[in-house]
Amino acid sequence: MNRRDQFLEIINRRSVKSGFWHGCPNPASREKLFGAFGVKDDFEFGLTLGSSCRWIPAGDYKHPEGKPMFDVLGGKERYTLGQDGVFAECEDVSEVEAFPWPEEKYIDFSDTLTEIDRTLKAGQSVLSGSWSCFFHNVADFFGMENYFVKMYTDPDVVQAVTEHVVDFYLRINERLFKQAADKIDMFFFGNDFGSQLDTLISPEMFDRFVMPSFIKFTDMAHKYGMKVLLHSCGSIYRVIPKLIDAGVDALHPIQAQAANMDAVTLSREFGGKIVFVGGVDTQKLLPTASPRQIKDEVHRLRDLFGPNYVVSPSHESILPDVPAENVKAMAEAAAD
Repeated sequence: MNRRDQFLEIINRRSVKSGFWHGCPNPASREKLFGAFGVKDDFEFGLTLGSSCRWIPAGDYKHPEGKPMFDVLGGKERYTLGQDGVFAECEDVSEVEAFPWPEEKYIDFSDTLTEIDRTLKAGQSVLSGSWSCFFHNVADFFGMENYFVKMYTDPDVVQAVTEHVVDFYLRINERLFKQAADKIDMFFFGNDFGSQLDTLISPEMFDRFVMPSFIKFTDMAHKYGMKVLLHSCGSIYRVIPKLIDAGVDALHPIQAQAANMDAVTLSREFGGKIVFVGGVDTQKLLPTASPRQIKDEVHRLRDLFGPNYVVSPSHESILPDVPAENVKAMAEAAAD
C-alpha cells in the first residue's frame, strides 16, 4: 500500500493507521527548512517527511492585459482587510452586474496538470481544485466591516457579488474536473470564517450567505467522484454540523487553540462523522515545544481521533518560528 492508498483509506473512513501531511511552508520558511532537510522544493520536502498527500492549487490567471483576477480595490494599494472595496457604498445590484468580472478562459492549468501527474507517480494522493475563497473575496469587495454590515442593510447586493464570485470558481473547477477528476482524490478549498472565539458572522447570516455556496462546491466535487476537504481557520465549532450535512468529508486545519476546537471536544462530538486533518498546534506548541513534547502531542491526537485522521499542523503555512527539528519530530511521530 503506497501513501495514496493509505490516504484514500483514511478519507473513506476505513483505515487502520493515520496519515500525515506536512502542510505548506511559508515562503519565508522555505530556505531554512529545505536546507535543513537537504531538499530543493516542497515536493521533495513532502516526500522526505512521508506526507500522504500533496496540495496542488489549480491554475494561474493569465489575463492578456495583465489584469488581476478580482480587482477588489479598483487598482488601489491594500493596507488593511477593513479597507473599502469597490462595492463599499454600493446599494444597487445593477452596479454589481456592470463590474468587469473575470473570465475563466484565462485560467491556465498547464502547471497544475503536470504537478498532478508528478504527484501520482510519486505515490501520493492529490488535493486540488480552485481555492475558491469566495468568503474572503466578497469581504474584500466591500471591506470586511462593510461586508458584515451590508448583510443586513443591502443583502441583495451582497448576494449578487457572492453569486458572481462563486459562479466564477465553479466554472474554473468544472474545467479542471473535466480534464483531471479521475486523478484528483479530494477537492481542497478554503474560506476562513472563524475567529479565535467563534464564527465571524451569526449562524443566520452563515446560512444565508455562505452555506448555499458550500453546497454547490461540495455537490460538484461529489458529482465528479471526489471527496471534499474544507479549510477554515479559527473556531468554527458551531457550524461543523452544517458542514457535515452539506457533504464536507474532511476538515482542515483544526486550530487547536481556538474555542471548542480542541481534539477532545471534536473527537467526542464529531468522531466518525468527518475526517480531521490538522490539529498539531502552530500557535504555541510547534514554535516553542521540545521534539519530545511534539511527539507526545501527536500520539495524543492520534489516540483521540483514531486511525481515520491525518496528522498535520493547525495552520497549513509553517511559519519561520517553527524549528526544523520540530517539523521532523511531528513527521516521525506520525509515522510511528
